[in-house]
Amino acid sequence: MSKLIDPDSVYALVANDKGEIIDHPTWHMLGAAGLESRRPEAAELIPLPAASRLFFLPDCQPLAWNPETGKNQAITRLDGIAASPLIGVAAFLPPAYSRFLLPAVSYHQKEYTLPLWAYTAVGWSDEIGYVTCACRIDENQQWEAEFFDDNEVVAGVEKKLDRYPDNRLIDHMSRCAIDYHCFAAKNFFLERWECPLPVSPSCNANCIGCLSYQEEEAIENGESCPASHDRINFVPSLEELLEVALPHIEIAENPVLSFGQGCEGDPILQADRICEFARAVRRTTASGTLNVNTNASLPDKVSAMAEAGMDAIRVSLNSAREEVYLPYYRPRNYAFADVMESLERAKRGGLHLALNLLVIPGVTDSEREVEALLEMISRYHIDQIQLRNLCIDPRQYFDLFNIDLTRPTGIINLIKRLRREFPKLHLGYFNRYLG
Repeated sequence: MSKLIDPDSVYALVANDKGEIIDHPTWHMLGAAGLESRRPEAAELIPLPAASRLFFLPDCQPLAWNPETGKNQAITRLDGIAASPLIGVAAFLPPAYSRFLLPAVSYHQKEYTLPLWAYTAVGWSDEIGYVTCACRIDENQQWEAEFFDDNEVVAGVEKKLDRYPDNRLIDHMSRCAIDYHCFAAKNFFLERWECPLPVSPSCNANCIGCLSYQEEEAIENGESCPASHDRINFVPSLEELLEVALPHIEIAENPVLSFGQGCEGDPILQADRICEFARAVRRTTASGTLNVNTNASLPDKVSAMAEAGMDAIRVSLNSAREEVYLPYYRPRNYAFADVMESLERAKRGGLHLALNLLVIPGVTDSEREVEALLEMISRYHIDQIQLRNLCIDPRQYFDLFNIDLTRPTGIINLIKRLRREFPKLHLGYFNRYLG
């Protein structure tokens, strides 16, 4: 076990109007659970993982713990720094890491919406360097940035486009790999591991944090930010899907074929095409894991996909409670009860059942949320929970709810409780190759 980091050795970070990041000489790092700031515990602190990014938070005044007063205070000035406004600093963690705390800042002066990133508390240690509040939740090494050489990706793109010049899906994924640096798309061109199969240009939800669609009016009013991906604008043919999938299953190590990507709506609206695909694949080979990432809004379609030969389903949720689910997903023509029915249908159909749990400190770990999640795991016999850091402006998210989200227990304690009460439950970040 690595040595714990003493919170008293970790100092708060600020940024100035020149884009410089500065550590406070005496005030210590804070994090936030919801809108409440607190000092991190030693068990919550780790060195900032490689491949992390740092972000500025304009118009967000940084908060820190002043050891002289024993209080949390705003950092309004620093000796030797020009009298320009000081702003908060956040980290964005690479895949496989679950954050414990949000940046500790004041949002009162902010009149815009932050882009869709998962903002995480970050501080500075003179001994270690940058420090954050998180843990590694998945030991799968296949998504490390060092394994994604863009020169090899470009060569792979050229190879695939030459071989399949008329395949619209491959052309679409080439932009995902090169322009948006989607690791799953890069995997296809590198002929390994999990491969995406975006299939749906439409969706029956209007998620606040959707990566591929944001309402223009909301963007213009500052209530949202532009989408971070272009959404696929066609439904791939069966032939196009098979030209991607069958060679990948044959060549790739641990091949997973996944519908439901950041560059599409929800694949459940194209369940008939997915069923057609699954039957065609299984007539050819029993290898590879066929997976769908979905909001699971149509129970009959979940049953149909299981019967057609799909192996796994990952159901996207921000909460096991309807009153927290609905304001974020804003479903069209389906109900929370339909999602619950789909969980039951998935298990009845023999699918490996995972939750794509969109985690945000102060909400996911509030007492009522934790109890509802534990009950859901027990009732539906969940096989895996992927603890995904929700990419959203924290203030925007908290403003969605008019219910009590107080008394957070801590994400670290939620993870401990899940492991203790459900020892067979797989906690992770990525879809699993099922063999």
